[in-house]
Amino acid sequence: LNNSDFVSYQVEILDWKTKEQLCFLDKVNPKPSIKLDPKGNSLRDEEILQHLPVGTTATLYFKDLGPQIGWTTVFLIEYTGPLFIYFLFYFRMPFVYELDERFTSSPHPVVNLACICHSFHYIKRLIETVFVHRFSHGTMPLRNIVKNCLYYWGFAAWLAYYINHPLYTPPCNIYVFACLCYSHVNFFVFIAYGKKQINFAVIMFLVGSKTRKIPYPTKNPFTWLFFFVSCPNYTYEVGTWISFTIMTQCVPVGLFTLLCFIQMTVWAKDKHCTYLREFKDYPSLRMPIIPFLL
Repeated sequence: LNNSDFVSYQVEILDWKTKEQLCFLDKVNPKPSIKLDPKGNSLRDEEILQHLPVGTTATLYFKDLGPQIGWTTVFLIEYTGPLFIYFLFYFRMPFVYELDERFTSSPHPVVNLACICHSFHYIKRLIETVFVHRFSHGTMPLRNIVKNCLYYWGFAAWLAYYINHPLYTPPCNIYVFACLCYSHVNFFVFIAYGKKQINFAVIMFLVGSKTRKIPYPTKNPFTWLFFFVSCPNYTYEVGTWISFTIMTQCVPVGLFTLLCFIQMTVWAKDKHCTYLREFKDYPSLRMPIIPFLL
């Protein structure tokens, strides 16, 4: 334990207008969240006493959240790693494959296209993190960053190792496969752009308000998936990795795509259930992630 484990704070709560002291808290943990029930969810920043299920006497519980890290920082760390790790294998650094000068580049167009797609995907994610994303929770437990980085960074290294390996060859005629790759690059970019438009649509729909609302399609055709699914951003995300799997014909990429689909399906179902619980008029045609199926 370090000294910070023994630090406690004194918290003085004042009326924002008159500056009159309302109460004084002694020995407050430095990393708390506030709850109405010990086993319930933490209260959101915008919630007020009048709207909480309490009487004239309210009992609040403080929970130690432990070391935290901001979500923007989390995403920047998670997405920067795969971007640079992939380049280590793409440029075939000597300490990676230990090969001579004859193997410093790949003769196969698919390898170059794969690098372009992979880089585009994570650069887009970094830009969205800084300029687009809005987070409902400000922080995440610090310990989770290790698990998340092992997942993103580990898979990036694994799939990059095989795609950029000197012995990697496309599974069919190179010219036919190059044409196939080109079509899938276009599809990859198309659905990646669609995911970006979904994020912008949600932001514009909620701009100026912290109130949760039902997202609806706009005139932008990339948002029309909202007619059929609750989380079209996940649908587009899975689509990009399916395209990347078909383009590279690489088993590690296929496994990563499968795990992405499973995880995003879990997230989509949770969000879909939340929408159904909060909005009585929620569109009945929508499914969590796959139109008409799932």
